[in-house]
Amino acid sequence: MQTLQDKMKSLDESRRSEAGGENNNQEQENQSDTSHNRRPLLSNPWKPCRRHHAVVKGWLLKLRCCLVTVCGTEWYGYAALGILTAILSFLMDFSVAKLLRAHRWLYTMLEGNILLQFFSWTLYPACLCAVSSSFSHNICPFSTGSGIPEVRTMLAGIEMPHYLSLTHLFTKFLGLICTLAAGSTVFLGKVGPFVHLSTMVGAYLGNLCTLIQDKKKENAVGEMLVVAAAVGVASCFGAPIGGVLFSVEVMSSHFALRHYCPGFFSAACGALTFRLLAVWGGDGETLQALFKTSFPTALPFYPLEILLFAFLGLLCGAVSCCYLFCHRWILRFTKTNPFFIKMLMTEKGLYSAMVAFFLASLTFPHFAGQYMASKNTMKELLTSFLDSRQWSSQSHNASEQLEQPSLEWTSSGIHVCLSLVFFLLMKMWMLVLACTLPLPAGYFMPVFVYGAALGRLVGEGAVYLSPTGVASGPQWVPVNPGGYALAGAAAFSGAVTHTLSPVLVAIELTGQFSHAVPILVATLLANAVARSGHRPSFYDALSISKRLPHLPSLKKACPQLPSTPVGQVVVKSVVLQKAAGPLEVERAVKTSTETQIPVVDTCESQILLGFVLRSELLMFLRHCEAEGPEKRLDEGCSIHSTSIVLSPHKTVQEAHSILSLVGSQTLFVADKGKLVGLITWPEMKRILEDLAKEI
Repeated sequence: MQTLQDKMKSLDESRRSEAGGENNNQEQENQSDTSHNRRPLLSNPWKPCRRHHAVVKGWLLKLRCCLVTVCGTEWYGYAALGILTAILSFLMDFSVAKLLRAHRWLYTMLEGNILLQFFSWTLYPACLCAVSSSFSHNICPFSTGSGIPEVRTMLAGIEMPHYLSLTHLFTKFLGLICTLAAGSTVFLGKVGPFVHLSTMVGAYLGNLCTLIQDKKKENAVGEMLVVAAAVGVASCFGAPIGGVLFSVEVMSSHFALRHYCPGFFSAACGALTFRLLAVWGGDGETLQALFKTSFPTALPFYPLEILLFAFLGLLCGAVSCCYLFCHRWILRFTKTNPFFIKMLMTEKGLYSAMVAFFLASLTFPHFAGQYMASKNTMKELLTSFLDSRQWSSQSHNASEQLEQPSLEWTSSGIHVCLSLVFFLLMKMWMLVLACTLPLPAGYFMPVFVYGAALGRLVGEGAVYLSPTGVASGPQWVPVNPGGYALAGAAAFSGAVTHTLSPVLVAIELTGQFSHAVPILVATLLANAVARSGHRPSFYDALSISKRLPHLPSLKKACPQLPSTPVGQVVVKSVVLQKAAGPLEVERAVKTSTETQIPVVDTCESQILLGFVLRSELLMFLRHCEAEGPEKRLDEGCSIHSTSIVLSPHKTVQEAHSILSLVGSQTLFVADKGKLVGLITWPEMKRILEDLAKEI
């Protein structure tokens, strides 16, 4: 029995072993099949439409070769910059127009109930300003304000990469839409922030062009930023020539000649795209000026009217001095008053809503707003000021009816000149107060419209004093108040910004080249008054208030800075003599962080021979470790000659100018050939930041 049981167990074990062997064989076969199937996937992976991809890639490479043959890659970047910026400007204007139309519709639907109209008039812009301020503060705190002072600082050579981020671009774009949708009650524009948006787009396109180009171009991003400043103005107004001049005067302390052609090309692409989009959007039938005017062409102005235009320029200069003084005062007040400091630090949204509600209450059409044409938007205000017809004579000529924007000024029941005086007095301090709002906003268009109102007042005053016009031979030439409004807009905005570019902007906006001479005369005289006493411009005051290291702005607040000798701010540097060995070189590499280390004849004479690059010193140390420590510095490294050497008696302004023009990061200072030290961009930035803190 036991033997039989043993046989049965052995039989079961043999069956199990056979079954296990079969299973192992199946697993091995499966593994071999799997590995057999894997090998083709790893060695030759399958891709869908590989043949079509290769064809498309080949055609793209051929297209790239053809395009590069026509012109360089950067020129396509300049064209793309103009087109993209114009598209952003059109989308912004389209969105703002929809929001403004919704506000007007809501106000009209509540006709008959003054209380509800008051709340719709005030709460709508207050909520939009609160959203703009809160959104900007929470997403990107750097996106508030104009942005032009920061762009000027970057173009001067100071690196501020956080002002060119994609988050900043998105935040400023949406915040600016909410600010502009608040309407003329807040009285803010879009030029400054849009120039900043254009530079952000230019920074990304500059990096893209640098990656695509086979031959890397030095400072390609910097050139794109300079061009982008001109494109921003051109895409706002459709004024390419004025945009380039604005970039020359406001943005760049030193404008290189090589930037002119790219600037005009990109600005022309932006202006053309902006106007084409306006035509396709139904705003016009063909390409035309942004603000259509109907000035007389036979005799635009009487020659003796030049004196009146000159008086207008002097008046604009005097009023601009008053405005700039109030602006500087409010900037200092918000930096020193505890209440404003707390509100602007912790409750930005609440502060913006309170100020917007207060301004909207004053401009309520059933209150003081009826004397300021508060129902008109910024564009309608400027259009009404440029009207060539005489408002003060409409009461005597009932057959001639004004259009709706101009009719708002004559329907209040008081004389037009009194309405304009009230508008100018109220908008002066209201605009100063609006400048304290912590949200993305531009300040060029408000002062442009304010100057147009000032010119309109002078024109209507001339009509009031001489209703029949000015005698020109046997006939009387009627006074054109719109021409004075155009000259006043250019003169006042030019005086506030200390520029002449508003002359070209005004001419390109309206197409009125017949008034070029009187506009230029008025703007020159206004600038002469505004610049007297070395007063800072509007953007200079913003740079000083924000303590930005921008020398052209700081020297107006501290006139003694430009005459400071470089020898007082020079940095003592690590020096190598030409006979230095590996130990001295290693000590210099560990001690200094500069990319260029000066080389002198001997430590006693300190005669500057040139400099060596840090990378070459590291390679020299590797060769010494491999071959032996007997080599000297002049035997193993090439000593580069210095193209520019500063005297210690040169001023800080001259050093800053050379650093900006040359684009170098280091300048050596030597006195009669003996090395005194060096000055670098980081050291220059530290000097300017310390000065800004003292101011």
